[in-house]
Amino acid sequence: MRYPLRHPVFGYTLVCTLALGALDQAQAYELYSDESRHLNADMTAVFGQFNSRKNYDGRPGGSTWREGFIKYGLSGDQALAGGTTYGAFALVSSATWGDGDPGGNSLGTERTTKIEDAYLGWRSGDLFAALGKDGVDISGGRQVVKVGRGFLINDDGLNLGKGPANGTMNRGGAYYLAARHAFDQTAVLRLGGQDGLHGSVLWLKSDNRVQAETELAAGTLDYTAAPGTLGLTWIHGLDVNDQWASDFQRQRKGMNVYSVRGEGDAGIRNVSLAFEYAWQDKDTGPEKAWYGEAGYTFADTPWAPKVTYRYTRYSQNWDALFTGLSTGYGTWFQGEVAGNYAGPFNTNTSIQHVGLKATPLENLTLGALYFDYDTVRKSTALNLNARELDVYAEWAVNPHLIITPLVGLYKPKQDSTTGGNQVGGNGTNLYSQVTVAVPF
Repeated sequence: MRYPLRHPVFGYTLVCTLALGALDQAQAYELYSDESRHLNADMTAVFGQFNSRKNYDGRPGGSTWREGFIKYGLSGDQALAGGTTYGAFALVSSATWGDGDPGGNSLGTERTTKIEDAYLGWRSGDLFAALGKDGVDISGGRQVVKVGRGFLINDDGLNLGKGPANGTMNRGGAYYLAARHAFDQTAVLRLGGQDGLHGSVLWLKSDNRVQAETELAAGTLDYTAAPGTLGLTWIHGLDVNDQWASDFQRQRKGMNVYSVRGEGDAGIRNVSLAFEYAWQDKDTGPEKAWYGEAGYTFADTPWAPKVTYRYTRYSQNWDALFTGLSTGYGTWFQGEVAGNYAGPFNTNTSIQHVGLKATPLENLTLGALYFDYDTVRKSTALNLNARELDVYAEWAVNPHLIITPLVGLYKPKQDSTTGGNQVGGNGTNLYSQVTVAVPF
């Protein structure tokens, strides 16, 4: 029982930025369309083959396994005299085969089909001109909700299998691919559109047992202009299910979280900047987490390479809440081995990250990601000091086929016999995967 004995949210990654776009950006077959209504059939299939030379759950040797899922359903909208109604309904069928992952999160025997999306909403269009286009957006049901860049709330995407807690946390397979993202119950009100002053009020309830079926309320206030966005976030923990909650997670009830954040180019061509500083008021005392990131794209150079540097720091008992894959590899589970299997790295850790990405062809992206991990309080936790290098390619063969190979090298300072958790010595672990996404 690996993760439930530690902190509650650790790591998973979806396929890649291209596959994430395939899932989030209406890959659909149009069933019906006219001036006032649309009905689409949506479907995406994702499959991955994985291998790790080392394990992190006490088993000797390594792991070879496969994961896959299919998401399928309907979405549509209907124009009204005042605005537009919209909604979606989708199922996800998922499975894991083989040894299961090296973190012991899955055993290779997980299979299930469940409802993923089931929501309805209404956008105001031009009805409230002072608030801008779609200045009022109300939605509710089972859906994904994201705040800012996902540092605190990205989705409900942690998909444990039968490994932890004798299988009671099992969501049915595809741990790494993160087959399920939607919160079980939501109510969201967004005001002000996308530009100028805008904000949101939301209520979320998870049905994810590893998240202790947490219920929370939140609000945001943002100002967006050409140089970027500055925003404030407030989160209040309402309840947890004591049957599934650890002592750590029980602190979410009544906890307040505050953050100030920003992202944009600050008016400087080819520059990208982002930061967030967050603090949690908990029964055991305050906790803090923050990051600062800067990137530059050499737009006039062949392949338009982009270089990024980011520093992240999580205090000793920081609760990562509903963080998740936000803008691609490394956000916010940093490192494919570290973030998914060898962690946790979203608490009690400082991380330096350097990324390089280039686009030799319009449909081909190459990237390299380097991470340096330093455990903040080594005397009270595992010493997970480590380094990781991931090299990957994202190849959109056509609009209905995306292939993403990746190779990772993970080198911990300690092993399972000297205060770390890598089994079989602290030598470099060779990790490899290839994922295939088929949106249609």
